[in-house]
Amino acid sequence: MREAVADLSFLLSKKYAEHAALKVVGDHYQLDVRQRRAVLRAACSDGSLQRRLAHCVRLERLSGEPVSIDGYNLLITVESMLSGGVLLRGRDGVVRDMASVHGSYRRVDETLGALRHIADTMKSLGAGETRWYFDAPVSNSGRLKALLLEEAEQLGINWSVELANNVDQILSRATEVVVTSDGWILDRAERWANLIDALLEATGADKSVVDLRDTPGLKTASGD
Repeated sequence: MREAVADLSFLLSKKYAEHAALKVVGDHYQLDVRQRRAVLRAACSDGSLQRRLAHCVRLERLSGEPVSIDGYNLLITVESMLSGGVLLRGRDGVVRDMASVHGSYRRVDETLGALRHIADTMKSLGAGETRWYFDAPVSNSGRLKALLLEEAEQLGINWSVELANNVDQILSRATEVVVTSDGWILDRAERWANLIDALLEATGADKSVVDLRDTPGLKTASGD
C-alpha cells in the first residue's frame, strides 16, 4: 500500500489524470476497490505536498484565531477515530478516515463524544470564534446544526453553524484558519491547521493510524 501511494503520487506529480493513474497503480499492485480508495486518499503530487506544508499553521498559533471547520469532514473522522475505524496518514501527514457522506448523515453513538473531544481540544488551544460549515443538501444537516448549537451552549464555547450548498468553495476562499483533511481544499486554502493530530494525541488513538507515507515516522505537517 505504501509503495502504491508513492507510485500514484509520482504519476500525479507528472500530471497524469487521477483516474487513469489510479487504475495503472491499482492494477499493478492488484488492489481491490477499498484499497484503491485508501491509496487515492493518501497520495498527492509533489506540488500539492509543498503547498500544503507551506500553508499549514502551527496549532499553538490558533490562540485567539477564528477558525472555520469542514463540518462533516472533521466530525466523521473523529467518530471513526472513537469507534476504532480505519484511519490513514497520507503523504502530506494528514490523517483521513475511510468513511464518506453520500447524501445523508446519521448520528451514531460516537457523535456526542466526538463533539466534546473537539470542543475540549479547541478550548485547550485557545481558538477564537469557531464556525462549522455543513453541506445543506445532506439530509439531517439541520438536526446536526441544532445538536452542535445545543452542545456549544452547554459547554460554554463560541460555536456557530452554517448550512451551505458550496462548503468546499467557501472554505477554499476563507480568510480564517481552516480545519479539514480534504485535499482539494488544502490545495487552495490560505491557512489550515492539522487539528486531527491534537485529537489523536488527546485520545491516545494515534497508535492505531496506518501510516502510508513514503517514509513512515516522519514528523507530520505542523506549519512553519
